[in-house]
Amino acid sequence: MHLDLDAFFAAVEQRDKPSLRGKPVVVGGTGGRGVVSTASYEARVFGVGSAMPTARARRLCPNAAYLGGRFEAYRVVSHQVMDLAHELSPLVEPLSMDEAFVDLGAVHDGLDVEAVTEIATRFRADVRTRTGLTVSVGIAASKLVAKIASDLRKPDALVVVPPSEQEALLAPMSVRKIPGVGAVTGDRLVRSGLRTIGDLAAADEGELVRMLGRAHGSALLAFARGIDPRPVVPEREAKSVSAEETFAVDLTDRRDLAERLRRMADRVATRLTGAGLSGRTVTIKVRRYDFSTLNRSRTVPHATSTAREIAQHAAELLDTIDVADGVRLLGVGVSGLSEYSQADLLAELEPDEPVVEDEEVVETQSPQPYGPPAALGWRPGQDVAHTEFGPGWVQGSGAGRVTVRFEGPHTPVGRIRTFRDDDPDLAPADPPVYVPEQA
Repeated sequence: MHLDLDAFFAAVEQRDKPSLRGKPVVVGGTGGRGVVSTASYEARVFGVGSAMPTARARRLCPNAAYLGGRFEAYRVVSHQVMDLAHELSPLVEPLSMDEAFVDLGAVHDGLDVEAVTEIATRFRADVRTRTGLTVSVGIAASKLVAKIASDLRKPDALVVVPPSEQEALLAPMSVRKIPGVGAVTGDRLVRSGLRTIGDLAAADEGELVRMLGRAHGSALLAFARGIDPRPVVPEREAKSVSAEETFAVDLTDRRDLAERLRRMADRVATRLTGAGLSGRTVTIKVRRYDFSTLNRSRTVPHATSTAREIAQHAAELLDTIDVADGVRLLGVGVSGLSEYSQADLLAELEPDEPVVEDEEVVETQSPQPYGPPAALGWRPGQDVAHTEFGPGWVQGSGAGRVTVRFEGPHTPVGRIRTFRDDDPDLAPADPPVYVPEQA
């Protein structure tokens, strides 16, 4: 079973803010350099989608509510949904806060279409009762088909694909539906006449290997034929630890950039030591003024988790990149992780000469969902409380004023009040508590 909460961040905002229900809502970076993380289905009608620059989204849908995000509220809901998934099976593999695989066969014998439909129907009802949100579910004999199925009729859908119907379902779909087929691979396949999954399934494996390489070509052919032996893995180990920052304006001062790298290295080191990990490869990520992205990495002889070493290598890698035209995003990460080693303790005293394996890597990941950190003040969507009017949320701020709508998940649409932004009676607050429906 693959579960995917519908328009998750935006749905939580609409649940907690009655005035936004049924209206377009966009969650992400609200500044000029921000990027959309999630758009409600009402906003998607206007063409707004995730990873889109917020400035473009505002042009497409100027009347939407643009909110900065409340991750503590999202975490609460995520835990509730994953707890429900664990009631179905001990084998739950979270992919993100709002998405997971569940191996139903681990605890249920003799499953047929009727049985899995009943299990999923009950699960979806439990999610709705406990969280007030909808979840789309796909069920199939493999991860690949289950994930494709969950996306077929969103939102609030359940699609069960029996093994006997798998080939007919996949065959007419675009090859781009297969995980691992991005823009470049998709274009190459289409130019070769392989437009659908059915076309790909009938292709010659040798041809695909020559075109895409042995590992990628063979894997895509297996997926196209519905072969996906990947198990549901309940514990997903971190492959890297990183931190990054998007700037409000492009930066060109190397000293400023180096200092920002140092602070990010401190954060990475804190996370590594907190998890009892160290790593051998330090990588920096630089997104330039024209949105092109460079990754430079260096592998050192011993694993490290010290801020000083991470910052030192990151700064030296930065020296190899031309920043004169401006940098809009900067990040540092450590990969090649292993358990914390004695070498980390010695590194502070006797640093080794690094074995340099610098490389430039084409960026393949989506941009970060949020823009620059908000200036000190009030963020749109932020939970607040007023000593007289009670709990509410920030609708907007500026020119020394902050506008608050006083409402919550179980109230009618609330009234609006405007205050000085330094009003002593107004303070940040925890997310409102959602009371589950009575079953």
